[in-house]
Amino acid sequence: MTNEQTALKATYFSIIGNVCLSIIKGLAGFFGNSYALIADAIESTTDIFSSLLVLFGIKYSSRPADENHPYGHGRAEPLITFLVVGFLITSATIIAYESISNIKTPHNLPKSWTLIVLGLIIIWKEYSFRLVMKKSKESNSSSLRADAWHHRSDAITSVAAFIGISIALLFGKGYESADDWAALFAAGFIFYNSYLIFRPALGEIMDEHLYDDLVDEIRKVSLQVDGIVDTEKCFIRKAGMKYHVDLHAIVDADISVREGHELAHNLKDTLRMQISELGHVLIHIEPNES
Repeated sequence: MTNEQTALKATYFSIIGNVCLSIIKGLAGFFGNSYALIADAIESTTDIFSSLLVLFGIKYSSRPADENHPYGHGRAEPLITFLVVGFLITSATIIAYESISNIKTPHNLPKSWTLIVLGLIIIWKEYSFRLVMKKSKESNSSSLRADAWHHRSDAITSVAAFIGISIALLFGKGYESADDWAALFAAGFIFYNSYLIFRPALGEIMDEHLYDDLVDEIRKVSLQVDGIVDTEKCFIRKAGMKYHVDLHAIVDADISVREGHELAHNLKDTLRMQISELGHVLIHIEPNES
């Protein structure tokens, strides 16, 4: 299965799960008199749209290179991640606003059965987080990683709602707004997670050096190629699910230009064959002066 297929399957899983959960949470919140569950349903609804964005981003970024985009369309993925972060911030703002409004408004205690619903939701969302995060690592997809953190944020929101409703039911009258305070806390956590998702995507756009392990692997594989004495500079930038590499390879100073050219091609082909996530590989030949 290709990286694209892995990412797409995980995204479809997220979309279907979020549609079901937004309906379940909304109904449970309405009939169970829980504003925290309603806030949770709002976040799950925004998760649907963000997952659809991720789906579009993965499909678009996987398009092959063309005349106008010689390095492919991979940079669309971190841009989609920025939009996903925007959805997260929007949902957190709505939850915070509704929570503050509900804290000021007298209302009845939540129903006890909402705790059962929340418990099942927490288990499902944590499972979803772990599954989608695993697939994001397998596919090197930053937008899918953002989608995974949506699941974790949803799980934390549900945990906060569970605690808030438990406090309201345990202490009774006078503590009706406990689940609203829980929803407000969850909104703050979502804001924090938004930054955690945004920062790596920004680094990807800005070509930050974040890939020391991959550099070590590239150097190790390079030395397996006959004629490559050593490696020098190695620059990596990520675009979508691929890594583009500029590598300086040191060879015998006495070989011909043609031999150096053939060595460069051999090294490039070896790297791309043994490290499947590599995209464009540019080899610069340096003479061995020692």
